[in-house]
Amino acid sequence: MTKFKDLGLNDEVLRGITDQGYEEAFPIQEAVIPILLSKRDVVGQAHTGSGKTAAFALSMLNDIVPKKGIQGLIMAPTRELAIQISTEIRKMGKHTGIKIATVYGGQGMGIQLDALHRGVEIIVATPGRLIDHLKRGSIELGDITHIVLDEADTMLDMGFVDDIQFILDLSPEDRVMSLFSATMPTAILRLAEDYLHNPKQILLDADDLSGEGIDQSFLVIKDRDKFKYLLDFIKPLKGQIIVFCSTKYRTRDVAKYLHQEKYNAVAIEGDMSQSRREQSMAKFRNGKADVLVATDVASRGIDVPRVELVVNYDVPNQEMAYFHRIGRTARAGTEGRAITFVSYSSIGDWNIIKRQIKVPLRDLNQEMHIEVSIPDPLKRQSSSRRFGGGGYGRGGGGRSSYGSRGGGGRSSYGGGRSGGGGYGRSSRDDRGTKRKDTDGDGKNSYGGRSRW
Repeated sequence: MTKFKDLGLNDEVLRGITDQGYEEAFPIQEAVIPILLSKRDVVGQAHTGSGKTAAFALSMLNDIVPKKGIQGLIMAPTRELAIQISTEIRKMGKHTGIKIATVYGGQGMGIQLDALHRGVEIIVATPGRLIDHLKRGSIELGDITHIVLDEADTMLDMGFVDDIQFILDLSPEDRVMSLFSATMPTAILRLAEDYLHNPKQILLDADDLSGEGIDQSFLVIKDRDKFKYLLDFIKPLKGQIIVFCSTKYRTRDVAKYLHQEKYNAVAIEGDMSQSRREQSMAKFRNGKADVLVATDVASRGIDVPRVELVVNYDVPNQEMAYFHRIGRTARAGTEGRAITFVSYSSIGDWNIIKRQIKVPLRDLNQEMHIEVSIPDPLKRQSSSRRFGGGGYGRGGGGRSSYGSRGGGGRSSYGGGRSGGGGYGRSSRDDRGTKRKDTDGDGKNSYGGRSRW
């Protein structure tokens, strides 16, 4: 592998890398850094956990001049990811004298204005709040020399293409720009064609949606039995664990029951205030919490190297969400495990995801001799809800998520109208089917509704 000192980085940047304990570059870094240093644009595709944050951040830190105004802009789809990127850049750039400000909805504008007034060279932002600052004049893009779009496919999936185009149209033509995405749909390629100049395409692991390096397994069980099996799987572990749930109601309940079982667990979901979300994430990152229970709002904003196990408590309703979830383990070449709990009503969704996984999957039903007994109506179910709003219960019909009614289906994790599962609430979860303004910015700065 190539060493960082051979990539053309200056001594201040190399000292920051050394302080983090790194000497050799990962493949995406080896490929991207020399191209960006040569002032050529890049379109990069690599799976999560491959080290692409350092790939674009190190070249930016190398070129930016301290105390010369805002020169670098990084856009990310979620506030968690923006905070994570800023944290990593500060570590890598601590010897450069370069200052970073993080700009996102959900945090008071005053805090961000204070940081900007003290002088910064790099902005890491979510699109909606960045537009707010552009409208106020608290951020100007006239001196920008480096722009990064990170997780571009997610930003487009969430409907932010107009916001991104608005921002890019305000930036100088003469800049180095890079776009990173886990997938390359047509809309991403069109955006790259419109705004990047003769970009070099780095399609590293372009077809790798397998989660290679992660021990992946699944267990088909009744929904009401999930918590019992969760305890069985996490009890013998010493590393940290992330449990992904499909709704904020489910997230709260799983965290509550883990507390009752004396686990040090924290939760992150869309209705929490930004300060509470940051406190939860800080506790988990610092090792003061053993289990993080989260909705997909956090699936791209968690970079904790000690995560031993990811549990998909609920099957995600999109294939890519599965790979982003399990990518929270086995970071940067380490090993990890991922277990997916498949309730009877989610078998159709799970079969769609399984077709995209290119490594062997362990069938825990066979290994643990657990029989699957699916009710007849569910055997006939063939359609997928992977583009739905996240509620498995289809709008308060009172059914549990594995098909039974009343009585036994009303446990804490039974779905329907019970207090635990939240599955009867068809569109009030973190997927935002009725409200896309997930960062709480309200109206955007150029007249329309903010999709951020």
